[in-house]
Amino acid sequence: MATNFFQSIEALQVQGDWKINIAKEPSGMWVVSVLFFNDTVGDDARKKVPPILLKGTATELDEGFFPEITKPVQETAQLFINMEQYLKEREQAKLQSQKEKDKATQEEKNKTDRQKKYEEVMKKASELEAAGKFREAFVKVPEADQYPEHADAIREKKSALAKQFSPDLFNDDTKTK
Repeated sequence: MATNFFQSIEALQVQGDWKINIAKEPSGMWVVSVLFFNDTVGDDARKKVPPILLKGTATELDEGFFPEITKPVQETAQLFINMEQYLKEREQAKLQSQKEKDKATQEEKNKTDRQKKYEEVMKKASELEAAGKFREAFVKVPEADQYPEHADAIREKKSALAKQFSPDLFNDDTKTK
């Protein structure tokens, strides 16, 4: 006796495993439980997929088994694919989110470090200014393009320090008037 049962299963072209239980009731009817599952899917929701239950005579089941299970099995297989894809994309989103958080943290750290460096340089310039070393203080003040967020303050500081220099013998404004 030749059957095409396994060829029919293969023709469904679905990725997964099968559990098929067959029981005969005292009334002579057959009950077939078909559970299609895929343990490679990481989502536990896969365990909630119910089996397909078919009930009929041997002749009814021979004729209607594959027409009845084809659509539900293909939909379940697609559901498993979607679950797995969702989990992968969610993991990618988590990783991307963590990368963005790390990037933001690093940028904040760099900004803080940069701010500290600016404050240290300006403090040193102020100390030199307080000591009357205006030219050294002038040299310590960074260029405005190094700290664009503080460009106005840097220009004001340099201008104030330049006015404190001792008169230059070669560039005396009083001689040209």
